[in-house]
Amino acid sequence: MRSNFDWLSPQSHPELSPQSVHVWRASLQFESEQLDRFAITLSEDERARAQRFVFERDRNSFIAARGILRDLLARYSGCGPGDIEFVYGAQGKPALSDGGTANPVHFNLSHSHGIVVIAVSREREVGVDVEKIRPDRAGDEIASRYFSAEEVEELRALPTEQRAEGFFLCWTRKEAYVKALGEGLRFPLDRFRVSLSPGKPAQLHGDAGARWSIAAFDPSFTPDAGYAGAMVAEGKDSRAEYFQWK
Repeated sequence: MRSNFDWLSPQSHPELSPQSVHVWRASLQFESEQLDRFAITLSEDERARAQRFVFERDRNSFIAARGILRDLLARYSGCGPGDIEFVYGAQGKPALSDGGTANPVHFNLSHSHGIVVIAVSREREVGVDVEKIRPDRAGDEIASRYFSAEEVEELRALPTEQRAEGFFLCWTRKEAYVKALGEGLRFPLDRFRVSLSPGKPAQLHGDAGARWSIAAFDPSFTPDAGYAGAMVAEGKDSRAEYFQWK
């Protein structure tokens, strides 16, 4: 999957209109000094969660992803990164504790193999997912268990060399949708259908497509790095804009 647009590096923080969904990408590779600066902004609960990771790589990725998320949300909210407070839904989806105020900020985060993607919107729910395309994880057994019958048929009809990409296009689009709903994997993935053929537009079919908009993207920093990403937002009038955090 290749990106067909540029990830912008704005000199000033971009304005977020009611129709816009800002999708940010960032690398999670940082030196220890920057990781320490991120860690200072985290809550006690987040620092405790970081310490529960067995591997240092995973711990550092969590700290960096949360630090970048706090930096971005602080800019949209007009406060300091350490002042951000989260609340969590029944299925663990985070939200800002002041989300009930006028013009609230909604967000979602996903990271995979050194890349984090964060979607931010106003007044509309949003979900995002990114995955490294790994042929060893794109098995027919997993597809048959989680995909709809139509999706499995579409996947099997692809040329062999496109099936791994098709699998992860499907997976990220489904994950983004259930994350936007706030349901997590409790919501059966085979109850709705998405498009998955490489090179074709991302689509949500049926009732989901009537109420939600979807966009697909490649957050890779280098050509052919092999990632798939998707964003789903409430409403049919949303417009995705893509930015690179720095």
